[in-house]
Amino acid sequence: MSQPTAPSNPTFDLFNPSEEHAMLRQMVADFTKAEVEPQAEEFDAKECMNIPLFQQLGELGLLGITVPEEWGGAGMDTTAVVIVHHELSKSDPGFCLAYLAHALLFVNNFFYCSTDAQKKRILPKVISGEWIGGMGMTEPGHGTDVLGMTTTAERTEKGWVVNGTKTYITNGPEGHVFMFYAKTNGKISAFLVEDGTPGFSKSHHIPKMGMRASSMSELIFEDCVIPHENLLGEEGGGLIHMMRNLEIERLGLAAMSLGIADRCLELMVKHAAERVAFGQSINRFGQIQRYIGESYAKTEATRALVYTVALSVAPDKHNRLGSDAAKLFAAPVGKEVADNAMQVMGGQGYCREYPVERLLRDAKLLEIGGGTLESHQKNITKDLTRALR
Repeated sequence: MSQPTAPSNPTFDLFNPSEEHAMLRQMVADFTKAEVEPQAEEFDAKECMNIPLFQQLGELGLLGITVPEEWGGAGMDTTAVVIVHHELSKSDPGFCLAYLAHALLFVNNFFYCSTDAQKKRILPKVISGEWIGGMGMTEPGHGTDVLGMTTTAERTEKGWVVNGTKTYITNGPEGHVFMFYAKTNGKISAFLVEDGTPGFSKSHHIPKMGMRASSMSELIFEDCVIPHENLLGEEGGGLIHMMRNLEIERLGLAAMSLGIADRCLELMVKHAAERVAFGQSINRFGQIQRYIGESYAKTEATRALVYTVALSVAPDKHNRLGSDAAKLFAAPVGKEVADNAMQVMGGQGYCREYPVERLLRDAKLLEIGGGTLESHQKNITKDLTRALR
């Protein structure tokens, strides 16, 4: 049951294992500071995706970050995925969530369950940013209970006839193409649907508490005819694709929590050093020191866990126990550090003039999306118990 560890090389950098990783981090950090930060508050208020900014991610080669170079992607690993989500979320977790839904939930998942013909038709458009992608799994009556989904696809001579509704779909309003799951003869299969397909529609944007720079909607199928060639992988094999992709998705989400914690810790420390009360900086008071000290310790523990687990997740390497643990630990830390920062900053933190208010709202979603905390607890217990046999 031992977990993979970093190489024994004393010069090994867990957070930037190679020069390529270090260059990627610097590029994304610079882009985030120059382009993402200035627009974050505006698009949080608008409650929609900044599409031109999203397309710049395509120009930077980030939309197909896990896709091999021979297929037009960057050919990078899970650590690279963590780096991008970590850095973007320091300024705009909502925008980063739209990126995750496209790059991981759609592009990465699609690549590993599609035929060469499907890849040739779809990948150039989604890697460039011409098309925005998303993934439909959750239903109005079924979230974590994936096996209870009621969306069906019936094979006919003219194609797959799909009926059902998916909800809380990130990138729904803006999306051009979606991977979605439906039951075929009682088993779950994966399909591709493009915007404009007869019988396929999307609801209006669903307002939400946080992550407002990414929008979400329902995907509605009413006798929607999907071409036979839009089946992804084998009929009945959708659950395998879904579970395989969850590990990298959960690490991306955990990295987002780390980004939130990093930024909030920075704001908290700066404010506590500059704010004077009773003739001295408030960082001289024990309660403030407690908030800062505990926030730092938990943020560093999150950083070590998320980046260590990233080393053990790849297309041919799985670590569900580690990815569940990483997100289970990281998600509450992002929320707790944001809350601590608001407490330290007082009225300033509570006002929209400072990003802490937005980051705290954004942080809550990470305890729900991509698997609830309770689902991670269940999975970890199941895996540890299985290891006893």
